[in-house]
Amino acid sequence: MKTISELENFMTRPSNELKRDLAKLDGDIMVLGVGGKMGPTLMRMIKRALDEIGSDKRVIGVSRFSKGNLEKELQGYGMETIAADLLDDQALHSLPEVKNVIYMAGNKFGTVGNEHFTWAMNTYLPGRVAEKFKDSRIVSFSTGNVYPLTRISSSNCSEDTPVNPVGEYAQSCLGRERIFTYFSHKNNTPMLMFRLNYAIDLRYGVLLELAKQVNEGEAIDLTMGNVNVIWQGDANEYAVRSLLHCDSPPEILNITGPETLSVRWVAEEFAKRFNKKALFINEEDSKALLSNASKAHRFFGYPKVSVQEMINMIAVWVQSEGLTFNKPTHFQEREGAF
Repeated sequence: MKTISELENFMTRPSNELKRDLAKLDGDIMVLGVGGKMGPTLMRMIKRALDEIGSDKRVIGVSRFSKGNLEKELQGYGMETIAADLLDDQALHSLPEVKNVIYMAGNKFGTVGNEHFTWAMNTYLPGRVAEKFKDSRIVSFSTGNVYPLTRISSSNCSEDTPVNPVGEYAQSCLGRERIFTYFSHKNNTPMLMFRLNYAIDLRYGVLLELAKQVNEGEAIDLTMGNVNVIWQGDANEYAVRSLLHCDSPPEILNITGPETLSVRWVAEEFAKRFNKKALFINEEDSKALLSNASKAHRFFGYPKVSVQEMINMIAVWVQSEGLTFNKPTHFQEREGAF
């Protein structure tokens, strides 16, 4: 896999399980904040699945669409788009009513020095959205950053683990969950909190960052010595299928792969493929940001793309000098400063 077209075709291929669940789902689907890293492929996956089952459900993407050609690209695939600033109340309330909402809007990087905007996007806006779509199902993207660091020897943080977010980004994300939960109680709106870490694409993500460091001979900091990942296509499928699991009060799901990956092991796997030596600094801390997603796996099954497949694809992508996004995950961050 060496081209964007091949990557996106693979990533947006709908599974039989997704098509089955979409056939069960009543109503149109709106994706709020579709302009991020995951939104475009999520929408394409939905559209492909709907086309394959012969459904006339609408799939609508909402974003500012202030840069690039994304809006035209989505329209070219037969999807509807609406250009809107969700923080503008008039624009928000002019959106059509739909039965199903996937909420992907938010702010993470650039929080330091711009905390007020992060809180507006991550905590204030969800309340406005919840009032607007009180009669809809809402799947809200959240993050595993709401959990504390946990011992690597533990079973990782489950949905029952008490939250303890570090830093304003993670705190504002917990604020998002709390505000949505308030309106779920108030309006009996079925919702689901989608606590994701970390999605992997060939163009960004933890594994790409480690691959590039190995390939370029950079030393890898092992302090955050373990990590969870999931292929973006699998995460997108889980998000759509989560619409059938919304509830009031909201359902909570951790979304990641089943493995606790050693950063050292991942780097050494890339080193084998590049015929290079992986360089390291520091030692693995006894704690890391780790989630237990066994509940989601019970709902949806295990991810279809394995860690070894991701490593193989990323190694080829890096060696082929494939396009990458300049969007580092900062997964090594332990103090919550994004």
